[in-house]
Amino acid sequence: MVEGWFGGEGDAFRLLGTRCSACAAVFFPREDVHCRNPRCAGGELVEVPLSRRGRVWSYTDGRYRPPSPYVTDPELPWEPYALIAVELAAERLVVLGQGVPGLGVADLAVGMEVEVVPGVLHEDAETVWTTWQWRPTTGVRS
Repeated sequence: MVEGWFGGEGDAFRLLGTRCSACAAVFFPREDVHCRNPRCAGGELVEVPLSRRGRVWSYTDGRYRPPSPYVTDPELPWEPYALIAVELAAERLVVLGQGVPGLGVADLAVGMEVEVVPGVLHEDAETVWTTWQWRPTTGVRS
């Protein structure tokens, strides 16, 4: 995916954002040039690890194969996936991402607690493209 947007392994895996030292606004994706807050004169932008947990704000399912540059194997059948908007616990920032494999929209509910985990977006013989995914913190709905 995009270098610098996440890092760490296991329980240390985090999305990485930036915080403005002048107004304390937090940004994801990260901002490395200037504060996006129109009311702020600007300050130093400092990298910050974002909350691991949040609550489902909205969700839908991806039922079609996205166009390029999204990479998929056209020889394999398309598998729908859950696309989840999560409001991070501390930052109150909404971040979009895929659900973990096997998680469908029938398993989700607005307000459900989820956590960010590393996942595989695509892999081939030479490369594994890693991304973030959302996983429920408790058993999925039945």
